[in-house]
Amino acid sequence: MRRPSAASRRIPLILYRYLLRELSKPLAIILGTLVALFGSYTAAGFLSDAVNGLLPAGAIATLIGLKVLISLEVLIPAALYVSVILTLSRLHGDLELPAMSALRFTPATMIRAVLTLAGCLALVVGSLSLVVRPWAYTRLHDLSRRAATLLDVDAMEAGSFYVSQGGSRVVFLAHRDGPGSEARDVFVRLTYGDHDEIVSGKLADAIPRMIPGTGSDVHLSDADIYEIYPKKPDSDQVLQAAGMIVDPNKRSDAPPGPSAVASSSAELARSVSAGDIAEFQWRLSTPLSTLLLGLVAIPLSTASPRARRQSRFTTAFLIYFGYYLLSTSARTWVQHGTIPEFPGIWWAPCLLVLLLLAYARGPGLVLALRRRGALPPRRRGGTFPLRRRDA
Repeated sequence: MRRPSAASRRIPLILYRYLLRELSKPLAIILGTLVALFGSYTAAGFLSDAVNGLLPAGAIATLIGLKVLISLEVLIPAALYVSVILTLSRLHGDLELPAMSALRFTPATMIRAVLTLAGCLALVVGSLSLVVRPWAYTRLHDLSRRAATLLDVDAMEAGSFYVSQGGSRVVFLAHRDGPGSEARDVFVRLTYGDHDEIVSGKLADAIPRMIPGTGSDVHLSDADIYEIYPKKPDSDQVLQAAGMIVDPNKRSDAPPGPSAVASSSAELARSVSAGDIAEFQWRLSTPLSTLLLGLVAIPLSTASPRARRQSRFTTAFLIYFGYYLLSTSARTWVQHGTIPEFPGIWWAPCLLVLLLLAYARGPGLVLALRRRGALPPRRRGGTFPLRRRDA
């Protein structure tokens, strides 16, 4: 028996690298497009807050970057899923896969190539979920709280309530000709730990501070100050001033509450809170979802060569969004205690595993049932059985 030559043994390795390269090209393009779209969508909301004076313009780029960094744990599996379907569908439609099979490129080698790429991306997604995600959320919350204390009073418009710091600060301008001009009939409410301070004035001007980037103070003319103590009514005070300076950017004394998304993975692993358990299971499930989506994309792109391309991509679209919807819903249900810690959110990946097994074993199972007579034989060529006609 003749042994294969060294050149013939290198052919599957060359085809393996070729397939990896072909999978990586659309992956980079799709991922870049998704990041650009998500960044643009996120920037629209931040720019709206900046225009309304609720967010300093200098913090927008950092906040967008953190949001995009957090979203990568979802965008990377989606880009892998689409790239595998597009690449294998193209190779199958151009008859490259049948030609490669003649050169000892087996389906197992194709699965190994997809698994290699999906495994590398799963490691990246796992690092993003377990390490980068809590760090990014911590930075995002810190920047949001810091930015919320730097109201741009020059950009405020009349007739709108500007609420920030979780409702502990409210600013309202009744009349103003335009940004940067003098405001009339100004209302400011600041909430502290034990009392509320309400300040109203007939005229208001913004006074820039000496240190850039620290916001502006407001000079009020003919001001009335009301200090209200809900627990100590006897301490309430009403003051009047011909002129006073108010700091609308002063922080509230109330500390921010704990957040599961900003907690470290080690803290979540030790926690018994339903919200922490849901967040920790979500972080563990993202690399598993990356692997499963990469594998499910293989039969979706090659299992039915006679199927229309549009129907194939519609099926793939429905499977992905159905799985994503089930995963996010399962996390919410675990967070609210509707589903216990076990099965938790793991039933959603299990459904994807069952779907993968159905694609892998489905044709063989149908053929076995037809051989045993449990299913009718498959009709060929669109013909129908002829009926015998009596004379």
